Amino acid sequence: MILRDQFWFTEHASLSLERLLPRIQVKLESAPDAETFLRRLYAEFPAFFRCFYELYGEQYDFFYHLELTLISAVEMYKSRSDELKTLDQQREADPLWFQSEKMMGAVGYVDLFAGDLNGIREQIPYFEELGLTYLHLMPLFKSPAKNNDGGYAVSSFREVNPALGTMDQLALLTHELREHGISLVVDFVFNHTSNEHDWALKALAGDKHYQHYYRMFADRTVPDQYEPNLREIFPEQAPGSFTFIPTINRWVWTTFYNFQWDLNYESPALFRAMLEEMLYLANQGIELLRLDAVPFIWKELGTNCENLPQARTLIRAYNALVRIAAPALLFKSEAIVHPRDVRSYIGSEQCQISYNPIMMVSIWEALATRETDFFRHTMNKQFPLPHDAAWINYLRSHDDIGWGFADEDAVELGINGFDHRYFLNLFYTGRFPGSFATGVPFNYNPRTQDMRICGTLASLAGLEKGVQSGDVEYINTAIQRILMIHSLILSAGGIPLIYLGDEIGTINDYSYTDNPSKKEDSRWVHRPAASAERYGRRTDESTIEGRIFQTIKRLIALRKTLPELANGDTRFINTGNRHVLGFVRHNAILVLANFSELPQIADKTLMRTEWSSVDRAYDLVSNETLTLEDPLKLEPYQFRWLKADRHS
Repeated sequence: MILRDQFWFTEHASLSLERLLPRIQVKLESAPDAETFLRRLYAEFPAFFRCFYELYGEQYDFFYHLELTLISAVEMYKSRSDELKTLDQQREADPLWFQSEKMMGAVGYVDLFAGDLNGIREQIPYFEELGLTYLHLMPLFKSPAKNNDGGYAVSSFREVNPALGTMDQLALLTHELREHGISLVVDFVFNHTSNEHDWALKALAGDKHYQHYYRMFADRTVPDQYEPNLREIFPEQAPGSFTFIPTINRWVWTTFYNFQWDLNYESPALFRAMLEEMLYLANQGIELLRLDAVPFIWKELGTNCENLPQARTLIRAYNALVRIAAPALLFKSEAIVHPRDVRSYIGSEQCQISYNPIMMVSIWEALATRETDFFRHTMNKQFPLPHDAAWINYLRSHDDIGWGFADEDAVELGINGFDHRYFLNLFYTGRFPGSFATGVPFNYNPRTQDMRICGTLASLAGLEKGVQSGDVEYINTAIQRILMIHSLILSAGGIPLIYLGDEIGTINDYSYTDNPSKKEDSRWVHRPAASAERYGRRTDESTIEGRIFQTIKRLIALRKTLPELANGDTRFINTGNRHVLGFVRHNAILVLANFSELPQIADKTLMRTEWSSVDRAYDLVSNETLTLEDPLKLEPYQFRWLKADRHS
């Protein structure tokens, strides 16, 4: 493609919009708020035009697809409810609403937590009790009964899994959640569909139009050119990246499983089809889409087909269109890749929020080593974000934990990345002396020695081992460990996200091994169904559940009173003690956390240099005033949120 400069794009975007506008205005004639759409179109079209041209400008029918894509945006805008258009206006007036200190998230499976969508509605009082403003429901769209990858093999983006409810019930749920100040988040499986999706079925029937929706090949010639550079995602369960489909005599690209067909974003028709699915969900009241597997959405020969520039161009194109048709909708990036690549998807023009896998991995690494130097070193390099974006800070997800730190960061501290991952795998599967964890291996690759870890937060943090032994002191230490790491995601810059069940200390559930459809996937060990009995104990602080829940609940409530904890500046500092992590929020609050089973002292001289020169500080967690002339002591796994006492 001929390289174009910004002047060319500005000029031709203006000219193209001028030519298209009469036909767009005709489509808008029945819309009472057409001027709002046109205002946004004028503002966002230049950015969209550039992205769309960079992706499809060499195709002979570029302007045909450009017009059809804009018309799709018009039609979806016209079908958007007045309630959601009011929400659009509110979000436009406060575009950084998601950076508030009042934000609090949770994630879980509909069926495992509440049975179905009606059950989720009945749990709204609980979500309010916990203090949620953000609820992420794991894949809930229609998928095959057998080959569904836990819901990530979508058969229809416009139908809810019948076992969970209907699309009307989902729309009602979004409305009721919004009335209680809670935004609904769902997964948008961006890279592939199920081979039972209507598009795939039409492709199987020989429809060339829909065959172009997928990456299909007449023989192995091209796949064999791609394959040497591709990473196997599930080497045990699904080796290779291509699957032969005998009914149409074609090879189809299948990055993950052979029943998940990779979409072909080189097709502008597919681009438009996915836009319509995206905006359809926005029109049901969904406020955030987790874009699943974004690093894989663009393929190019001679590369590993991950994190290519066109993937980010695609997201920017969709972002611009969403800001025209449904600006209340935000994107959340799911990119569990190299730290530099994680951050490359984040910003107001791409994904406004993103998982923070780097911090999650750093927390577990520091728990295993009892040292925080690598944590601090990594965060100073990888934590900063654009001012208009936010991290999702979490401790675990529905998925496995992979040790995705940057080897070059490790080398700078004299750490061998391969050896350190080997140690962490031993530690979190309980095979290293001094380990408190009871994790389960996932996807061991004998060729690369790569392995990932499964387990609930409580089991990985030692509670399961303590409960099994009946050792009260061991249990107490595990609980303090659990609370300490929660305190970090609640105080660092970003949106805290709890996996439902972790707030009451849920431990591993090994019954998945009795289920033939699940026994080969160890991730089910950390996806147990919610226990009404255990949740019933959350108000009793004499129980494990109550001790964990009530403390986390108090910390969430405390966070919401502190504007200093709103998204923004998080500066990781040297505490003078490698066992103690420290970071400063907006130069106002100092967070300290002891990652050791032993009492530790933070260097008060460094505290003065890195934070504040005052003589006294108030611990917002323990409600005690500390004299900084005295040693700043932290008990085993203790954490402090310190605010300078300037009135002493």
